[in-house]
Amino acid sequence: MTVVVVGGANLDLKARTTAVVVPGTSNPGSLVTSPGGVGRNIAENLARLGTPTALVAAVGQDLFGDDLLGATAAAGVDVSAVRRVAGATGTYLAVLEPTGELSVGVSDMAATATLGPEHLDPALLAGADLVVLDGNLRADTLAAAWTLATEAGVRVVLDPVSVPKAAALAHLVGERPLWCVTPNSAELAVLGGSARALHDRGVELVWVRRGAEGSVLSGPDGELELDTVPGQVVDVTGAGDAMLAAFCHALLGGSAPGEAAAYGHAAAALTVASGDTVRADLTDELVRSRL
Repeated sequence: MTVVVVGGANLDLKARTTAVVVPGTSNPGSLVTSPGGVGRNIAENLARLGTPTALVAAVGQDLFGDDLLGATAAAGVDVSAVRRVAGATGTYLAVLEPTGELSVGVSDMAATATLGPEHLDPALLAGADLVVLDGNLRADTLAAAWTLATEAGVRVVLDPVSVPKAAALAHLVGERPLWCVTPNSAELAVLGGSARALHDRGVELVWVRRGAEGSVLSGPDGELELDTVPGQVVDVTGAGDAMLAAFCHALLGGSAPGEAAAYGHAAAALTVASGDTVRADLTDELVRSRL
């Protein structure tokens, strides 16, 4: 079972303050860097869990791009479809409170914006068992990848990423079949307002993520509420990416959607307990130990 992820690959810069963030002034703290990007993170998590995964993305012809490709390939991801483009690799800056919760995030997705429909490999998408689309993509690129996958009979999972990104792609929902979408509550509001509204537009599964309050999985069999897996919070960065990757991994392994969502929560708990955006020690066995 293989997954193709189409989305962003960035360098993450994570600044963590030593006290509650005070706006409008300098805050003492620390800063670390790591490979990031929603699509790239999902791909790395999938590979570490044992699912063969290819990444379609764009990075700059700079040292950051070299490092991103090297780290992602070393984790087991097929990066042969990642484009090298003129200019800088994308970056994501996260300012974290001392608790590890996100205060503010800023993303520079200029490199990802160079990825157009003409750069997609129809055979790669058609040969996947599952295609995951990152809402950071340009609308035309996202629509083209979505169409190529669905026309080949491949299920598509869409991560809206943020409220602005969800608003920009909302018009695409309903134009073609969508197997699963994974918004948080605010993203759901701009995508259609409710899970029922999205089902009426052809979305089979709507997995609404509610942070510390758990999630709600809505599908043909009704709604299932899931609690978060308790544990220490060190850094929330990458938790949603791990959650979605684990969900896809479990589904491809034969789990029912509700079981796969619970598995996703376990992976998210392990990720927030780590300072890494993607845990280097993440395995299927480790996730199952938290169920």
